[in-house]
Amino acid sequence: MTKHTHENDVAFIQALAELLNKNDLTELSVMREYGEDDSLEVRVVKQSTVVAAPAAPVTYAAAPAAAPAAAAAAPAAAPAAAHDDPASHPGVVPSPMVGTAYMAAEPGATPFVTLGAVVKEGQTLMIIEAMKTMNHIPAPKSGTVKRIMVDDGTPVEYGSPLMIIE
Repeated sequence: MTKHTHENDVAFIQALAELLNKNDLTELSVMREYGEDDSLEVRVVKQSTVVAAPAAPVTYAAAPAAAPAAAAAAPAAAPAAAHDDPASHPGVVPSPMVGTAYMAAEPGATPFVTLGAVVKEGQTLMIIEAMKTMNHIPAPKSGTVKRIMVDDGTPVEYGSPLMIIE
């Protein structure tokens, strides 16, 4: 059994970082097998700054005493927004990988599923192309497609919500 060199790992990680930036991704995770007891698992994450938008539009006619009241209203709106987060929905189908989502087997073909469609567990919902490989995404459970959150041909990230099945 031959061990890999440190220089190869550094070059591999640099290539992943370049791929991350070139494709405007925020996260990339790869496992590289070298042999029976020799592997390398790499997770490259790009930090992004999130700027919160004000909950209500600012009005210049308001008295200065109204500003603290508006600031107090913003935290109260945050729990409602978190409740509407599709990623926390119990029927969400998350993306198992980074790639490009396709709703049909080929351009112009009938989509695998449509809004309101009844699906069975294991039925193909869509395809995610990753590194020139077409990966069929199966339904994790039987139910009705309540929401589709990706468009045909759009890039998806690992863990991003694809659709909701109830």
